Amino acid sequence: MTFTAVHTDIRTALTDLLLTPGLDLDEAADRHFAPDYRQRTDGEWADRTEFLAHIAHLRSVVAGGSVEVHDELTDGTLYADRHTMTITKTDGSTVRMEVYLFAEFAPDGRFRRIEETTLMLEGAASDRDLGSAR
Repeated sequence: MTFTAVHTDIRTALTDLLLTPGLDLDEAADRHFAPDYRQRTDGEWADRTEFLAHIAHLRSVVAGGSVEVHDELTDGTLYADRHTMTITKTDGSTVRMEVYLFAEFAPDGRFRRIEETTLMLEGAASDRDLGSAR
């Protein structure tokens, strides 16, 4: 199996998924996530279909935001980062979460698997599960 040197990264993926109004969800997902993609957030697994339902829900509550990558490492098919996601919700409130992420790339450079743990820095108690809400 050959691995491509070109790969996605979390800032670009999250920007396309959540912070680019008008970009079709399926198109955004196809750019960054392999067909067999799966994700574990705070211990809860989701397949690609469940992940896309999560992103569709977030798109309904996110008005804007930013992704700040603090640390990022790529080693062959492996990727790790620590980033802070700041979200302004449609109700005007702000949520900030620090995320520790470990991932594996598919041979075409898209994410095949992500495992992440989130730490809420700012937001209401009801926003604690925003990283996996559907």
